[in-house]
Amino acid sequence: MPTIAAVEAGSFVVKTGFLNDVPYFALGDGRVAFVDGAQTDIQAHKSGLLAATELLDGSALVTSGDDGLIQKVSGDGAVETLSERPRKWIDILACGPSGAVAFASGRTAWVRLSNGEEKEFAQDRAVGGLSFAPKGMRLAVSHYDGSTLLWVNTSGTPQKLEWKGAHLGVCFSPDGKYLVTAMQENALHGWRLTDAQDMRMTGYPTKVKSWSWSVKGRYLATSGANAAICWPFFGKTGPMGQNPLQLGTRGDSLVSCVACHPKEDVLAIGYQDGMVMMCRFEDNAEVLLRRPGRSPISALAWDKDGLRVSFGAEDGEAGIISLQ
Repeated sequence: MPTIAAVEAGSFVVKTGFLNDVPYFALGDGRVAFVDGAQTDIQAHKSGLLAATELLDGSALVTSGDDGLIQKVSGDGAVETLSERPRKWIDILACGPSGAVAFASGRTAWVRLSNGEEKEFAQDRAVGGLSFAPKGMRLAVSHYDGSTLLWVNTSGTPQKLEWKGAHLGVCFSPDGKYLVTAMQENALHGWRLTDAQDMRMTGYPTKVKSWSWSVKGRYLATSGANAAICWPFFGKTGPMGQNPLQLGTRGDSLVSCVACHPKEDVLAIGYQDGMVMMCRFEDNAEVLLRRPGRSPISALAWDKDGLRVSFGAEDGEAGIISLQ
């Protein structure tokens, strides 16, 4: 039977996860809360924390805020300023190979390398999202009417991927064969990178704001409907011509957040009414992890062993669910 340890977050939970097996909660008021028995609050930003993501090696959390700071927060509570853009609103972040960190404001994206060197990439349109390819220093920048693929360390010609409309979040498939964007309209768009073949994924009643790749990259699980919509990416054509799986269907609440298990084809699903459920891809078997709360689930994450789920909600409700 799952057990829940409540956490006093007290602010919108932007992101949650585990650093060195210790749960953390990045909060909208600028704090990062670590819960290792007792709770320790670290003030990473003076006011608003807008985005957070982990370094690929899991050693630290990178955060950005409305103060223009990009901060590295370690599990021991140390805070290091990686970069600063005074008077900029930095709400787009991505971490890449070898400690690289990408961030954006307006029509400009920057990449900070591990040695402190920064590279600037001006765009014709406002940046909507950033993502590093699984291998190599290749950066995807989404924007209005498509995405651009850049090589960070070389001066090669950027590759343009076009599709009309506003493209926001962007991600590569784990095998690097596909690029997917969440659009301003209620849809996803994708490209097969070998030939730039378009893929259109529609039918959502609301915008897709959360997504997660299954452990082997066979499915992309997404929010935005009354079930977690899981698009198949196996085979030669990806989701084209295939129907998605629908996990955790409910008639009275939409999915607001998803997180795939690190080892099994299992999905944690958070809903707008605060419920958290666990579903299996194979047969849609369901386990209730948390009953409805006061507000939508805004963040979900598994620990590395897949035995704990941390969650956070828009009103600051948060906790750690143990499956043991």
